[in-house]
Amino acid sequence: MSGTTPRSGDDEHRIHDPGAGAPSSAAPDTSTHDPRPTSSPLRFGYGTNGLTDLRLDDALGLLAELGYAGVGLTLDHMHLDPLAPDLAARTRTVARRLEHLGLTATVETGARYVLDPRRKHGPSLLDPDPERRADRVRLLIRAVQVAADLGAHAVHCFSGITPPDTTDDTAWQRLADALGPVLDAASGAGVPLAVEPEPGHLLSCLADFHRLRHELGDPEPDLLGLTLDIGHCQCLEPLPPVDCVRAAAPWLHHVQIEDMRRGVHEHLPFGDGEIDFPPVLDALAAVGYRGLTVVELPRHSHAGPDLAARSLDFLSRAAEAAAVPSAPPAVGGTP
Repeated sequence: MSGTTPRSGDDEHRIHDPGAGAPSSAAPDTSTHDPRPTSSPLRFGYGTNGLTDLRLDDALGLLAELGYAGVGLTLDHMHLDPLAPDLAARTRTVARRLEHLGLTATVETGARYVLDPRRKHGPSLLDPDPERRADRVRLLIRAVQVAADLGAHAVHCFSGITPPDTTDDTAWQRLADALGPVLDAASGAGVPLAVEPEPGHLLSCLADFHRLRHELGDPEPDLLGLTLDIGHCQCLEPLPPVDCVRAAAPWLHHVQIEDMRRGVHEHLPFGDGEIDFPPVLDALAAVGYRGLTVVELPRHSHAGPDLAARSLDFLSRAAEAAAVPSAPPAVGGTP
């Protein structure tokens, strides 16, 4: 499908959906910070794109202090700039810091202006100019090397918006051609690529991910997998988030999580949207997902430290609720 709208990424974006207005569900109370261990095998992280007012060293220290297991590290000018000199040395420093703090990582590549200071997320893998597409490819290959040096779980990426006057077939061919060298680098480094369906992009839903797999000759799931954003599932997928988790399970390498409303692409703090989180977390645990589940609030950096604390409280409570077994049947009742 062709993403013709010029809105993307973390912008608020209303998606046409005749079923909009899905019922909201009760949210766990997260008014106070009370980190607690749970029986859930899930490992929660927080995205550095929601902590851009903090130095990276301070952001990592905060997350470890709060009790997070890891971090979604967006390579950007303020956090491990992928284009600045001495990247390998700086990456080694971050790797030592992560190890010291007991944090794991996924490398994310959604920085808004890291390549083009005037065009958000530009250039993309779909850019009409092959040289500009190559700039994005080089960035992703560099991210693969950073991920390998950090011992990261995966490298996240997305397709980009279909440019004007570009057919679907042309856009899909550009995407497949551009990702070929990235997959080669990922295979050599032993780091999987985790493509994110993004509202408004060419690859916007789970069905589109499977089209990409077909275009690329069905690579092994250990090489080409998914970033599943739980909010995006609520926003536009035909299946509810719980069923999206189950459908995505064989290819799942990275999970982003936040609240959201049906038909509106706006990343919301937990409790401000419509998602019922305990069943989602239960599904992630049930399918055996062991990567990071990373809070994705890129437009809330001004309140990042507070939201990081509140988000972990919320997720810990939701995981605890998901782990509570159902009551046993009453003896002598109707079968």
